Amino acid sequence: MKNIFSKLLLFNFLGMLFVSCEKDEIQAVLNSGANPSVTLSSQNVVLLKDNADKEALTISWAKPDYGFPAGASYTVLIDKKGGNFSNAVAFSTGTELKKTFKTADLNSVLLAMGLPTGAAADVDIKVESLLGAATKFSSGIVSMKATPYLDKLDLSTNLGVVGSAANNWGATPDLPFYKTDKANVLVAYVTLIDGEIKFRESNKWDVNYGGSNGTLAKGGDNIAVKAGNYKITVDLNTLKYTIDKFSWGLIGSATPNGWDSPDIKMDFDPNSDTFRAVAELKEGEMKIRLNQDWAVNYGDTGADGTLDAGGDNIKTKVGTYLITFDLKKNKYTVEAYTWGINWGIVGDATPNGWNGPDAAFAPDFSNSGLFEMKGVTLKNGEMKFRRNNDWGKNYGGTGGALKDGGDNIKVAAGTYDIVMDLKKLTYSLTKK
Repeated sequence: MKNIFSKLLLFNFLGMLFVSCEKDEIQAVLNSGANPSVTLSSQNVVLLKDNADKEALTISWAKPDYGFPAGASYTVLIDKKGGNFSNAVAFSTGTELKKTFKTADLNSVLLAMGLPTGAAADVDIKVESLLGAATKFSSGIVSMKATPYLDKLDLSTNLGVVGSAANNWGATPDLPFYKTDKANVLVAYVTLIDGEIKFRESNKWDVNYGGSNGTLAKGGDNIAVKAGNYKITVDLNTLKYTIDKFSWGLIGSATPNGWDSPDIKMDFDPNSDTFRAVAELKEGEMKIRLNQDWAVNYGDTGADGTLDAGGDNIKTKVGTYLITFDLKKNKYTVEAYTWGINWGIVGDATPNGWNGPDAAFAPDFSNSGLFEMKGVTLKNGEMKFRRNNDWGKNYGGTGGALKDGGDNIKVAAGTYDIVMDLKKLTYSLTKK
């Protein structure tokens, strides 16, 4: 009996020794120095808009020796020099051992990081590898210089439309004019109500134009207009003006009103010199037309992204989309848009109180997820952000941070520029 008991003790001891050795062996197999070693295709990248579709930078690394066959996943991190990667832009590559950026994509990353355009800035890059859920290795930091380009047109001018038909004679900022391809010939795309308008510089009366019958005069008479959407053109060379009915819109079975008016209005985007709309579409078809009339309409015969006058209907799927209409290049795009539409502000501080309709934001087409409202007059009180004039989706917050369903935001009376950033979940109210 004693011998049997001794043998059992010896067996258990040997078993524990084997398990202990097995654990030591596993620990010894994992190479604790298996950090990726990063190589850049260039140490100094100068980005040019003309090369938007060309490859600009490849970040690559050899698979580290983990000591055993490991299925690691990798992430590329990019940050401003000295940023400590606290606000780094991250790109997962899965098991791929490189990340290649086209010029336009890398430019967007650099601009989002706040780097200046047209000037070289220092950028830090590193790669992290992850084994399982907890074991992480990190490369050393590799630095490079990068020069982004301005990805916006500057079509801004200091001339605007003011009047009872436009902005209650300056209660909100004047409606802007934009540059055209002809010097001192400016254009504004506006929605007016019945009333009168004039044109003035810098939201002041020092330099203003009125007129009649298409002729401008400094300090001239108010110009009477009817409600509608218009394109106003002023020629400061000849002191002439025109006011033409004008609006591009989307119509079709994919749109909320089907093949009946009103069309989904497309807004002018001066950053790209195109017309754009964010719209919730159904599965169906649509076309783009002028002035809610079939005299001028565009489709796409061949479904190749090229506009064709009177062309085939454009097929769509269910979803929220950013539709861009570029008449100069004769192109259009329909891109998924994840931030939703019809965002506004509601509350006793806002123009229409807690019952709405909400004062509406305009999306910043050049910065997805950003919504802006300029020159809105608020009262002492509280407000929140919500979508579709409904409480199904709303944000409150404090200190500039948005929170889903959060607290009401306290506001002091004044005129404000308001920005809501759904990408960063932040907001700002800038008193003018």
